[in-house]
Amino acid sequence: MEQVKWHRLDTVGSTNTYLKELDGGDPDFGYEVAVADFQTSGHGQKGNSWESEPGKNLLFSILSHPLELKVQEQFFISESIALAVADSVTAATGEHFSVKWPNDIYWHDKKLAGILIENTLQGSRILDSITGVGLDVNQEVFRSDAPNPVSLKNITGRDYDRDVLLEDIVSRFIGLIASDRKQVHERYHSCLYRREGLHAFRDAQGRFMASIDHVEGNGCLVLKTGAGEYRTYEFKQVAFILDEK
Repeated sequence: MEQVKWHRLDTVGSTNTYLKELDGGDPDFGYEVAVADFQTSGHGQKGNSWESEPGKNLLFSILSHPLELKVQEQFFISESIALAVADSVTAATGEHFSVKWPNDIYWHDKKLAGILIENTLQGSRILDSITGVGLDVNQEVFRSDAPNPVSLKNITGRDYDRDVLLEDIVSRFIGLIASDRKQVHERYHSCLYRREGLHAFRDAQGRFMASIDHVEGNGCLVLKTGAGEYRTYEFKQVAFILDEK
């Protein structure tokens, strides 16, 4: 991947912050990737810390410059990286993985990977995008209070080459970003966690049962309640209830 500049780090506060401090990065490269064996302050979508045993998992961020994307189209980045990770781990293990809206990667009801995207906007366009990924690879025991972590080794009993996975994910992401957006959106829909049937959710009014109707192009989740009511949510306005059974 000649268009990628690699930054390989032993320990860093966070790979997203590391790339931010490059102030736009190297103009000779379309993509830059920072990958670390350990992060001292890695975090996810809700500001939660990400537990990771040093040298066991994949902690990386991708800096890109998707100037062709309008601000209202930025969810396409989320769809692309989610599919890139899901496709890569599926190819590596033969297992089925799904995308829990907006972009967590799940194996059954357990979380394999979290993704945090931070975009810098310029007018109506996206100047820079930093896509951070925490993927549990070879860690066997999780000691934090995270409710449902799982690693590839937990799933298959095998160790995985983190560099091979990383290069595959980055390659897939670059390919998806250059792909037809409608096709990517359709594939994202087909991979959604709990995309079929009624499931438990919680919003500001409390718990309710609904099915996933669709995800809009701007990333909003549209649910259909058991009573036939449609409800639309932005990020963090609704939560999946994982212990419904």
